[in-house]
Parts: sequence; structure tokens; C-alpha cells
Amino acid sequence: MRRGRATLLIAPALLLALPACGDEAGESKGKRDTPSIPLGFELAFAGTAGDAAAAVPPAHAPLVALSPDELAAKIKAGNVRLIDVRTDAEVAQCTIPGAEHIALDTFDPARLDLSDGREVVLYCRSGRRSAIAGENLAAVTGGPVEHLAGGILAWEAAGQPVGKPQSE
Repeated sequence: MRRGRATLLIAPALLLALPACGDEAGESKGKRDTPSIPLGFELAFAGTAGDAAAAVPPAHAPLVALSPDELAAKIKAGNVRLIDVRTDAEVAQCTIPGAEHIALDTFDPARLDLSDGREVVLYCRSGRRSAIAGENLAAVTGGPVEHLAGGILAWEAAGQPVGKPQSE
């Protein structure tokens, strides 16, 4: 780096740091117990942290998208709580056998009883609403939540079984 360029990088930092040193008049009158950092000082050095920001590991993805085949295998293996977040009218047309219906507009992840240990998998028509419900549930549980990518449309396109909902 050329000397002139280094001076340009250091000079603004020194100018920002000078007010933090205080002045004799202010210190003699007891106005400051400790030096204060001038406004914007943190921003001036934000880009100088090097790779410290890159060293922070990325957060786990709150949502895990399952293919229809992956969901079918999980259902076959058991221990899955499948929740359909579509509207009542959509569910009346068809559903994945064994699914529980909780419409997205009434889905409250904080009130969802997860004590039975079953793995929750969400689905909707196309995957958009189940992704919303999954992100909300992940925010409550602190862990990733699975949903059916492409929703029941992808499920049917993959040739997986659908049925009429069981009457309650």
C-alpha cells in the first residue's frame, strides 16, 4: 500500500478518536468520569474487522423442505404428525391420509402440543403457506421444521395417495 493511501485511511480514524480523549477543561470540572466514544466511531471501524464477521457460523435453516417421496417414507416409518394448514374448503376436496387439519389463519405454534414426541411435518396446497407456518413454528421451538415442498400438488403429481378427510 502506498504511504499516501495509508494516511488517508488512518487520518479519519484519528479525527474521530480525538474527541474521545476529552479536554482539560471538561475533565477538571468533573464533567466526565470516563472518556466517551464519539458518535459514529463504531461505524468508522466497522469495515476494519477483517474476517471476524465471516467466522460467525450461519444460523441453521428454520425450514427443511421434504420431497413427496421423503414424506411418504417418513409416514410409512411412523412417528410423524402431519399437519395440513390449508383452508376448510381445500381440505374438503382431498387430504393426505392421516393428516391433521389446522388452517394457517388459526395456526398458533405456541399452543401446539408437541409433547408426544412425533415429528411435525406441515403441508398446504403449494408449499407457500406451510413454509410460513414452519417458520413460525421454528421461531417457537428454536429448531428446524419440515414441510412438504410443492404441497399437495407435488404430492399428487408424484402419484402419492390422497383421500377425503375423516369426519370429526
